[in-house]
Amino acid sequence: MIWEIIIFERLVMKMILSSFFRAIFEYDFMLYALIAGIIVGILAPLIGSVVVIRRLSFIADTLSHFSLAGVCFGVFLSRLITIKGFDPALMGIVFSISGTFLIEKLRGFYKNYKELSMPIVMSFGVALSGLFINLSNNIDAKFTTSLLFGSIYSVSATNLIIILVIAVIIFIVIFTSYKKIVTLCFDETYAAVSGINVKSLQLLLTIILALVISLFIDIVGVLLIASLMIIPVAAAILVGDSFLNTVITSIIFSEFSLLTGFIISYNTNLTTGPVIILINILILAIVMSISKVKSRHHKTKEI
Repeated sequence: MIWEIIIFERLVMKMILSSFFRAIFEYDFMLYALIAGIIVGILAPLIGSVVVIRRLSFIADTLSHFSLAGVCFGVFLSRLITIKGFDPALMGIVFSISGTFLIEKLRGFYKNYKELSMPIVMSFGVALSGLFINLSNNIDAKFTTSLLFGSIYSVSATNLIIILVIAVIIFIVIFTSYKKIVTLCFDETYAAVSGINVKSLQLLLTIILALVISLFIDIVGVLLIASLMIIPVAAAILVGDSFLNTVITSIIFSEFSLLTGFIISYNTNLTTGPVIILINILILAIVMSISKVKSRHHKTKEI
């Protein structure tokens, strides 16, 4: 009886996987979505690791909300002035990068309360989003939902090319400045003393973060992009014993959740973004449980 259940489960899994992979080769949008998802799975935790180590986790949420204001402004602009081929997402990139400069300015103004810069910019972004949604008539609920929760299947060939080009640029920057970034993450004072231009590097990293957020806002949405960057890293920190190890582990967790989320959402007709995040949460819960058991076992051994 047990073997029959196991065989049945394997057959079901085989059918689900074959259906999913067949769809990838049959439909271009599925292939584009999968490639974009794999790139997200690498970039999000890669940048997220830097953000978490530098204790700036809240900045991802801030920039995603400010990027949303840009997209909403882009929609308002396209309704006001008809521009052929204009993509509102471009304004999301502009606003997201502008948000980094605004955060830096506010951090300089509130030197003893630097964390205040993020809720101020986030509030500004949310207010602008609401205003432009209100001013842009005939924005349907489907469009608003896709902005909030993403629609990974909406990735076009043009979007994919842009994502690939920016991803390559980001990888080059990260790998050529890896030692400087690690030094900055763990000891800002030492980084400054050793000749690293801390302000320029900080700004560069924040602009990269802004680009990643604005590029992938269509894929996982405003409410979920920060989760995709932070949660795999939060799980990897409990496993990794070095910065590089943490980055690699977080990418593995991220890719697993993305691919599994794709397969589950495709076969159940659920929104992909929330499914991916829930799998990430499940991974985090499992890692935390294992870590807790190991800690108790270690304490017992010491006694």
